[in-house]
Amino acid sequence: MKRVTVYDIAREAKVSVATVSRVLNNTAPVKQTTKDRVMALIEKHQFQPNALARSLFKKETGMLGVIIPDITNPFFPTLLAGLDQQARHHGYTIFLCDTVSTEGDYAEQYERESEYLNLLMEKQVDGIVWIGGRINLTAPSETLVQEVVDVSKRVPLVLVNGDIPGADIHRVYVDEREGAQLATQYLIHLGHRDIAFVGGFGYMSNTLQRLEGFQQAMRNNGLTPRKEWMLDGDFSVESGKQYFNRLLSLPELPTAVFCANDLVAVGVMKAAHKAGIRVPEDLSLVGFDDIPYAANSIPELTSVSLKCYEVGRVVADQIYGMMNGGKVSREIRIMPELAIRESAAPVQDDKEIS
Repeated sequence: MKRVTVYDIAREAKVSVATVSRVLNNTAPVKQTTKDRVMALIEKHQFQPNALARSLFKKETGMLGVIIPDITNPFFPTLLAGLDQQARHHGYTIFLCDTVSTEGDYAEQYERESEYLNLLMEKQVDGIVWIGGRINLTAPSETLVQEVVDVSKRVPLVLVNGDIPGADIHRVYVDEREGAQLATQYLIHLGHRDIAFVGGFGYMSNTLQRLEGFQQAMRNNGLTPRKEWMLDGDFSVESGKQYFNRLLSLPELPTAVFCANDLVAVGVMKAAHKAGIRVPEDLSLVGFDDIPYAANSIPELTSVSLKCYEVGRVVADQIYGMMNGGKVSREIRIMPELAIRESAAPVQDDKEIS
């Protein structure tokens, strides 16, 4: 059976293909009698316009490119779920580009970002959402910056929890300094004074913002962070184990540890358990990101929630507005929340400092 095309509908209705397009997409007024005639034929033939036809009429592909640094990190799927759900609500599908590098080769990761940018331009996506990678560098090279700026001039682009210094590019971000202050203040409220900060990459803006929030909360309470208790280098479970073992090797152990993300917190928790140190009885622990695992660990992990699902939906709304000529804010700031669970407890009396 021959597939009915938009040209067949136009021919039978005795109208132009453009008129059928206007009826299908409701992009311009069409005389009611004409509209009724076209709709009757569409129903009669059970006509479904394909993506190619839509792209020809609307000059759109209906696709959003999404660049992420590592799909295996539990932080990203929840954000992507919110983004995808809201994008589909607006009639768009996502084209996912995972730039994860082999064995932590970040030069390779940035090269993959460039390759994906070229691919997305070739695919003529209607917009791009960029999460992680070079947009989190504290001092990206001029080449890396210029490439992002050039793309932003060709297609609507939204950065998530990142920024390009000096560039006028739309972004949605969660206030990570505020999140770190919430976590640190909570530990101080529980009576902790000896608090470590572990995890993250010192050359990434998200780590720096979390560290700054931690330090600010300590200073606000008249406390001085101890340099030997501030360790960075990675965001992985394995690094969390290594950080805690380094803390164990010091003359004094903190009563609480604030971790740069939940994976690091899991590593700290595992290393503490192996060393016979109980969480939270002997050591309080707070993570960051509030990944799904946080609520299912033993004990359940207190963590800073970045509201990933909500962020995804907000990003989809923002880029939809940009693609359709709406007025949207250049920056949208989302406030984090502290998800209080079981991994942090009041400091024991014999560990309190007067």
